[in-house]
Amino acid sequence: MSLPSEQSWLVLHNLISDLTKKGYEMPSGINSEMGLIRSSISSYKRDPSHPDLINGLAQAEMSLNNIQGTVLTIAEEEGDEYVDHWLDLFKRAMKGEKVFEFSKSRSKFLVNAPPGLTTGMINLKEALAEERVQEIAEWNGLIIEFDDDTRIQLHGDKPDLQAGLKEMGSFFLEQQGD
Repeated sequence: MSLPSEQSWLVLHNLISDLTKKGYEMPSGINSEMGLIRSSISSYKRDPSHPDLINGLAQAEMSLNNIQGTVLTIAEEEGDEYVDHWLDLFKRAMKGEKVFEFSKSRSKFLVNAPPGLTTGMINLKEALAEERVQEIAEWNGLIIEFDDDTRIQLHGDKPDLQAGLKEMGSFFLEQQGD
């Protein structure tokens, strides 16, 4: 099952990647916000009847629309044809069309996340200093699980999780655009 918001996320993710490759700088916080939106969508897909997850999806979709507006404004530098191409992809995504597939390194979220906690996952392009990640997780009161050298699951209260992901964002911001 692919939700329109999930496809919109993928279109936006691909647009951000394309603009980054072209040398445009994205406003700080967009990458971590995109991670949180993806986490909300994935959580909702696991239990579409849970009221908190329905609200989380609604908030994620609003954030997605805000980021989309910001990124499309940056995309205008590339000209009308470029913007029209991406707008067409967004329209197709909102109709429920499968525009993009998730890459094979797709995040796998825990099916049984601890109750009452928000879950986030980071997929890294290269292994990190485990101690530093654990330090940030502990400092923010997060439960951390290493699936392997490049996949980390984090669980905690939403504000703590957001703060931890934001701090860890510096680890993978430099790696964007490969």
